[in-house]
Formats: sequence, C-alpha cells, structure tokens
Amino acid sequence: MSKQIVRPYGDTTGDGMVQVSFTLPVGHDKRAEGAAVQLANKMGIDPAMVVHAKPMGDGFTFFVVYGRVNHLVDLNVVQVVERDFALLSAKDVNTVIKQRLRRKLSVVGACIGTDAHTVGIDAILNVKGIAGEKGLEYYRELKVTNMGAQVSVPELVETARAERADAVLVSQVVTQRDAHLHNTREMSAAFREAMPAGRRPLLIVGGPRFDETMTDELGVDRIFGRGTTPGEVASYLVHALITKRKAMA
Repeated sequence: MSKQIVRPYGDTTGDGMVQVSFTLPVGHDKRAEGAAVQLANKMGIDPAMVVHAKPMGDGFTFFVVYGRVNHLVDLNVVQVVERDFALLSAKDVNTVIKQRLRRKLSVVGACIGTDAHTVGIDAILNVKGIAGEKGLEYYRELKVTNMGAQVSVPELVETARAERADAVLVSQVVTQRDAHLHNTREMSAAFREAMPAGRRPLLIVGGPRFDETMTDELGVDRIFGRGTTPGEVASYLVHALITKRKAMA
C-alpha cells in the first residue's frame, strides 16, 4: 500500500501552516507574547506569530498563534472507528424491533455527575431531535426515559433496573480534569457490580471530547462523538441488541 502523505494547508497546498489557540497564566504584555511564541516553537511551530492576544481576567491571556510545522501525516496509518452497522430509517427500526424483539426497546438517558449540559442528550432523545431529524422519542417501538442533568450514578442504575433498560445512553460535555472519563468509568463499574453480565444494559456514551477507540478502557459498549444523529444511535441499538445477538444465537 503506497503512502498517502499530507501536510497542513494554510495559504498554499502543502505549506504546513497551522493555527492554534491556548491560554497562559500570565498577564497580557510583551513578555507574555514572547512566552506564547516560545511555547509554539516547542510545539514544532517555527516560525510562529501571535495573531491575537486578549486578557482573560486577572493574570491570564488567551492567544492565537499562526505558523509553519514540518510534520507529515500518512493517511494509511490513521486509526478510526468505522461504522459497522447499517443505517436504518425510523420505519425500518420500528419494524425490526416489533418483529424480532416483540416488545418495546427500553432506553434510559442522562447526563451524569455535575454535568448540566443536556443539549446533547436532548438532541438524541427528544422528539424534536436535531437538524430536522427526529429523536428517539419519535420511534414508536422505543420506550425512552430521559432523566435529564446532574444524575448520580446510583440513580441511573436504579432507574435502568426499574425501567428494564435494554440500553443506557449517557452524554458528557463537561471535560475539565477528565471528568467525562472518571464519570464513565464510575458508571460502567457500578453497572458491572449491580447487574450480572447477561442482564446488564448496553452502555453507550457520547460527547465532543471522547475518543471513540476507548470503549474497552472505559468499560462501555460504544462511544459516539461529534455529529452523531438520532438515526445512527437507533440503528446501532437495533444492530447490537437484535441483529448481532440473533446472528450469534
């Protein structure tokens, strides 16, 4: 397989120009701008130019730096999680569930920990959905329980048990100090402790900062990243809970 080498594009093809932003814990002055350039140089950006600097409260400055890198990327060695299931229409999802499961598929969703950002979970679960695509509440054969924000892990486990959840969907937007990772590990550990493997619901997490390759490390079945649609989630539920299990039976 031949290499597919690419470099960043700025003004002309292959010029290696990139733009990065960061905050330094120093007040805005010439020394702070010099520190930003030095940091950019150590990141491999050389020459580097501060194109934007703005004070961010007492003792902090936000920078945007523009410059050239010499790094190359081989597209053939990039590792990503490819979709391994068919995308189904809402009608097809309902038909498969009705014919093969012969009951409604129960889904429980929540934002756990101190995360109060419900935009993501609501976009997937609520009828209004996102970008013109209906959420899971629209699917006739899905029973959806949206617990909202700042749900504790014990509450989530208890609700999943009470609703006989086939799948648990958790959205995590707050990522300071890797809170999304800690919360997800706590959740998966709690479900493993509370329920035997054969009765445990499918554990699915989503959010803009998740690495989709970390399912095993976090103890979940699937991670969805930016741009995920309700239709993708519904199709995955059918694949993982019905199609795949039927093929393994």
